[in-house]
Amino acid sequence: MMLKKLYKFIILPYTIFLLYLMFFGMGRHQMEYNIIRIKPILSTIYFIEETFSLKDILTIVLGNVLMFIPFGFLGWVFPRLKDLKSLTIDFVSVIIIVEAFQYFSRRGVFDVDDVILNTFGVYLGWQICEFLELRFKSLVV
Repeated sequence: MMLKKLYKFIILPYTIFLLYLMFFGMGRHQMEYNIIRIKPILSTIYFIEETFSLKDILTIVLGNVLMFIPFGFLGWVFPRLKDLKSLTIDFVSVIIIVEAFQYFSRRGVFDVDDVILNTFGVYLGWQICEFLELRFKSLVV
């Protein structure tokens, strides 16, 4: 089976599922106040220091990276996004909009660390995509 065709079939439902998680999943509810965290890295460090559960740390911090790896493959669907610079600019623009919706809906927090971690996940996905294309050309076509 060709990976690109499978990816094209899966990425839209995956995106919808991820948006659901970001606004309604994992016990989210509408908060009383709008919250914004704009100090890079600090909110993640504070979260790790204040959280006693390794599971919670892994779920939040690693989840913010791992869940976005599939978006590093968007060049398979949109050839313009094959270039890392274009992919990064477009992704950061979209994820900032999503974070803003979380802020204005009070269904999450606008957190610059989320933008950084999510973008790192996309970068890892892009690296994996490049590796797969070089190493397994017959599977990726």
